[in-house]
Amino acid sequence: MAIRNIREFGDEVLNKKCKEVKEMTPRTKELIEDMLETMYDANGVGLAAPQVGVLKRIVVIDVTGEDPYILINPRIVETSGEQTGQEGCLSLPGKSGQVTRPNYVKAVALDVNMKPIEIEGTELLARAICHELDHLDGHLYTEKVEGELQEVVYDEPED
Repeated sequence: MAIRNIREFGDEVLNKKCKEVKEMTPRTKELIEDMLETMYDANGVGLAAPQVGVLKRIVVIDVTGEDPYILINPRIVETSGEQTGQEGCLSLPGKSGQVTRPNYVKAVALDVNMKPIEIEGTELLARAICHELDHLDGHLYTEKVEGELQEVVYDEPED
């Protein structure tokens, strides 16, 4: 496993539509492992393959720190409600903005064994699903920000 470089705002790869994954190969499994390691290293709750420069329809999400979701070729099939809150992105470090998203999301995808799965989420998980799936179509949350982007100041870790 390896930590990959996260592509940042302005990198053209972030504006491209990703291709479907047709089969699980050792290289794709390695990509997924690297994406998880990269996401955790960056203290993120989600990461999409284009954020590490790979135009494949793969996202990893972990809002609890316990059991990550690995979604291959995901599609949102149902949404309801509304939530507005601060959103950030590993591809725009140090920035956040106010974004309105559905409060409930149901998505279908394939797991690492290329078996169909369904994922349902509310609040942060719903927001993360929408945010990461937007990346697969070349969209960033900055397109949805209400008002201005804000600077985010992170507390320095204590020794």
